[in-house]
Amino acid sequence: MSRLYEVMFIVRPDAADEDVDKLIEGFSASVTNGGGVVKSAEKMGRRKLAYMVRKFNDGLYVLMTIEADGAVVHELERRMRVTEPVIKFITVRIDEEEKRLAKLKAIRASRRKVSAEGAAAPAAAAPAVEEPEAAQATTA
Repeated sequence: MSRLYEVMFIVRPDAADEDVDKLIEGFSASVTNGGGVVKSAEKMGRRKLAYMVRKFNDGLYVLMTIEADGAVVHELERRMRVTEPVIKFITVRIDEEEKRLAKLKAIRASRRKVSAEGAAAPAAAAPAVEEPEAAQATTA
């Protein structure tokens, strides 16, 4: 079963830009050879790490969004573990999160519709109520 994952990995800060591109291509090839699809691969640039990892204080961040099954993700993680320039990585399944966000958006949209309809009805009724009061005030 194919699911959506975000894979973020941090590359050594002394790695050349060409080496980072080769890593991304290699990981993308491993995903596509396993039957998955790489939705996007984004280089986020050099950032400071929160704590020292393998004697490095900063690293080059890369975010990949892939659609694959568990075996492909397991193989990708294995490759990242044995690839020396990769100092840290994390894989997060995001398909459940997208479903949850879509559900929240639908609920919010329905609330907006109800509140818009509810606000329109009292606004239309309010002037009708005010007119008889104004008529009573002028006759009194």
